[in-house]
Amino acid sequence: MLNFIACTSALLKREIIRFLRQRQRIVGALGTPLVFWGLIGSGMGTLKYFFPGTVVMILLFTAIFSTISIIEDRREGFLQAVLVSPASRMSVVMGKIWGGTLLATLQGLVFFLALPFLGLQLSWADFLFILIIMLTISFALTGLGFIIAWKLDSTQGFHAIMNLLLMPMWFLSGSLFPLTNAPHWLKTVIQLNPLTYGVAALHQGFFGNSLQMGLSNPSRLYCLSMMIIFALSSLVLARWVAGKNE
Repeated sequence: MLNFIACTSALLKREIIRFLRQRQRIVGALGTPLVFWGLIGSGMGTLKYFFPGTVVMILLFTAIFSTISIIEDRREGFLQAVLVSPASRMSVVMGKIWGGTLLATLQGLVFFLALPFLGLQLSWADFLFILIIMLTISFALTGLGFIIAWKLDSTQGFHAIMNLLLMPMWFLSGSLFPLTNAPHWLKTVIQLNPLTYGVAALHQGFFGNSLQMGLSNPSRLYCLSMMIIFALSSLVLARWVAGKNE
């Protein structure tokens, strides 16, 4: 148990140190969502509605950037060294995923500096709920990135697959516009998208409701439960992928 905690903590710490040394990752993860929020939100007159979706986009971009390190570690030989060490595969998975989760959540919290400009004030209960949702979203997305990056040796291929998978998930989650007028078949896709419930939960945390997202206003508990299932599913699949060649 102590060995598991030590290995997980070491890999987590390494992810944070690497992130702080690569300032372009900070700009990439925060800059693009800020531009989206400012341009699209202002153009559509929905800055307030678009705020939770922008938070999710920050979490998504950070998850993408953090899991690229798996491919880089393989090229540099670090990953192979870790895999032949006494460290368990689960500690490798947890260290990588928790590193990306904490980085994504912290960057998302930085964006909260814009809350006063929207006239939003959060109670401690709402803030705690939002924080938990952000952690579960970050964990799930980082786990998904881990699953994809584990078998790849090309960062270009990784970006292509992540954009093909994660960007449609983001667009079909209610991040950009309300989903009440979507056709029936599209609503079915939206309801099967686990990220939808993360966005709905953030809307409830920030505004007290899901702003007519086309989901019959699911409760906070239901949204949280769906996100926990998403996060745990990502963890189980990540452990399975990492252990295939064990």
